Amino acid sequence: MRVLLLYPRFPKSFWSFEQAVRLMGRRAFLPPLGLITVAALLPQTWEFRLVDHNVSELTEADWDWAELVMLSGMIVQKPDMLAQIAEAQRRGKKVAVGGPYPTSIPEDFEGVDYRILDEGEMTLPLFVEAIAQGAPSGIFRSTEKPDVTHTPIPRFDLLDMNAYAMMSVQFSRGCPFQCEFCDIIVLYGRKPRTKEPAQLLAELERLFELGWRGAVFMVDDNFIGNKRNVKRLLAELRPWMVEHGYPFSFNTEASVDLAQDQDMMDAMVACNFGSIFVGIETPDEDSLAVTKKFQNTRDPLKESIYKIQSSGIRVMAGFIVGFDGEKKGAGDRVVEFVEQAAIPLATFSMLQALPDTALSHRLAKEGRLLHSAGDINQTTLLNFIPTRPIEDIAQEYVRGFWNLYDPQKFLDRTYRCYRILGQANFPKKEKKAQKPFDWQIVKAALLIFWQQGVVRKTRWTFWPYLVQMLRHNRGGVLSYLTICGQIEHFLEYRQLVKDNIEAQLAAYLAEQAELQRSAPQAALAKAVS
Repeated sequence: MRVLLLYPRFPKSFWSFEQAVRLMGRRAFLPPLGLITVAALLPQTWEFRLVDHNVSELTEADWDWAELVMLSGMIVQKPDMLAQIAEAQRRGKKVAVGGPYPTSIPEDFEGVDYRILDEGEMTLPLFVEAIAQGAPSGIFRSTEKPDVTHTPIPRFDLLDMNAYAMMSVQFSRGCPFQCEFCDIIVLYGRKPRTKEPAQLLAELERLFELGWRGAVFMVDDNFIGNKRNVKRLLAELRPWMVEHGYPFSFNTEASVDLAQDQDMMDAMVACNFGSIFVGIETPDEDSLAVTKKFQNTRDPLKESIYKIQSSGIRVMAGFIVGFDGEKKGAGDRVVEFVEQAAIPLATFSMLQALPDTALSHRLAKEGRLLHSAGDINQTTLLNFIPTRPIEDIAQEYVRGFWNLYDPQKFLDRTYRCYRILGQANFPKKEKKAQKPFDWQIVKAALLIFWQQGVVRKTRWTFWPYLVQMLRHNRGGVLSYLTICGQIEHFLEYRQLVKDNIEAQLAAYLAEQAELQRSAPQAALAKAVS
């Protein structure tokens, strides 16, 4: 069986980092870990060819070679995923789909030959058996969650590693919390399941053998969901990193209660974890309670962020506006929090009711759900009727996003963050892997120097900040400049956010005005009849 693994294109979004990725001389931010894991789970007698549409275009040779086209993706990849399915079907190819988007909204794929839903460890064997028996189509589901200690090493060899800014691995699935808007607990459950430390080390060993040196993203939705097993991993990861000369730096996602465990933070820093993404959502405690994100109400949030960053781990954070009962000015309070907490990168979006979440079920019962989430990102309005005027939410959101990524404010936050990081007592790394000289880094640095140190209004603070970094956090300078370079993406993206949201809001308000104008006429016509 010749299988074409096709990963759909992401639209321009917060996470696409196009300009920053180009600065690094790469073509995409992260590889399709799900698809290369699928390739490892399928029979190894089959042949595989991977095409990541974020990296390269499909060729006629790819289509001609394929006997089966398999696609996986998230909801945000909907447009290209559906387009590529249509093209495969036009060419008479058998098509199979799986992953978060098909699992969440299987009805979008009714015309597809094979729907391999839920987690692949459970449903791919059912699919393989059906293929062996000659089944022309099928839907494969499982209510059980797999034991991921049996998940094989992903087929990293299928990747063009030079195309990506980072590699990715996964240690755990699931999250123990109950946030109302979150679809992770729907897809993967509230009982975190982890691999064995030896499994993850084998995956890192494979990446090392293939020549990767640099950033590795642990894609766990809450890396510390099972703290006992994470500490087991960190205890074995540190000597591996020492032995291999610290070839990787790690990033991941974690809940803010990491701040309560200094031993965990110290162990992560010792293993070369440089940053984490934390879902803050909002500084308003009432909204956190409404959305059942109680873990964020146990300790002062700004103090928790400071504890994490002063331990040597940079914090990225996610924020949302549009919660029920939210008071006016919520977007402005988000911006104020981000500034005070010195968080350089803050994702900001309007609340969306994702399919099959507790939020979508509640809103549907209340008659407030407008439509199921489609191709959503930071450029789409809420998909439900909020409890305060939508124009207030949208205007606060646009203003907030614009202010967060003002070049001077972004540079100021980044500098303050790295001065805090410089307070940490980083363990000495006796043996470090030698990395080849990279002219791309020099070119990127020169462009940042030119844009932020000469052209833009930041020129008056960029150079003094850099001098202070060299004095007080010399080891963090390269990372600092890397984050400084992210503004090249956000300057372009914040304009896209502003244009799209304002256009959608204008269309929505015009539609509402038309409905109000037509209502009296309809009532009069009914009375006359």
